[in-house]
Amino acid sequence: MAYRIRPDADFTEAFRSVATEQLENAITFLEERPDGAHEAIHSFRKNLKRLRSLYRLVAREVPDFRARENARLRDAARALSAIRDAAALIGTAQYLQHSARGKEESEALGRIVTILEGRRDWMAEAESGLEQRLTETSGTLKEAIASLDGISFDAGHRKNARMLARSWRRTARKAKAALAGCHGDASADNFHDLRKRTYDYRLYHALLRDIWPGAMKAKRNAAKALVEDLGHIHDLAVLCQLVEAEPQLFTRNDDLAHLLDAIIFRQQEDRRQALVKAEAVFADDPDEESERIELLWLAAGS
Repeated sequence: MAYRIRPDADFTEAFRSVATEQLENAITFLEERPDGAHEAIHSFRKNLKRLRSLYRLVAREVPDFRARENARLRDAARALSAIRDAAALIGTAQYLQHSARGKEESEALGRIVTILEGRRDWMAEAESGLEQRLTETSGTLKEAIASLDGISFDAGHRKNARMLARSWRRTARKAKAALAGCHGDASADNFHDLRKRTYDYRLYHALLRDIWPGAMKAKRNAAKALVEDLGHIHDLAVLCQLVEAEPQLFTRNDDLAHLLDAIIFRQQEDRRQALVKAEAVFADDPDEESERIELLWLAAGS
């Protein structure tokens, strides 16, 4: 089953099916690891992000379920985060290298990539108990599947439509507020908050796409592009934090200078580009947009 909830389906069954699929996919990645442990953890975390967005969609209707399962999934992700985060930093340095503004900068960033690869490999060798944590996390996700048996939405189609509209409105309003915070002297946290809200917004367009397929796809694609830009901004901030926390990694001052200069330049460019995209993605009024979602859901399910 795709990541979607059809308006003409039983909401409880559809919700459980989407959640179960994400959990089962995550378990498969952790147990089979077709591309190795690093990629398995990366894929597992993507499944959990989709799942947590799904749970936020119904949070007001089932607050105890959402709080319990959100904590379970958050803890599961954190247990496997260190090695994956180290691998993500390599991708960030490669991103900078691909957009290097000259041969000297490109070569310096290439050496930074090599340093970060060595750091990741050292961390993987030093990591104790990874195999056990992978097994334990798989067990945690199986418990999360079992917990879905206790959730139901029996209020009827009209009330479900109102629930979805309210969730949509809250997400859009939070995104608007986050976007406002990204203007002026904004911090990396401001842009990271916008990224999280945009991620939910994008996935809600995927979940409910059957009510207006063409428009939802276009908006979903625009939100996806924005999420990618905001992801780069966040990753660059994390790389800056690494430089501050582990300066001993970077033994060549010239290379470090190129790295910091590239980060600053890229952050400025990515922020500017992200703000332009965000203004377009969140141009609609949240109240009007949520009302439209409610009406479309009612019409599609009738």
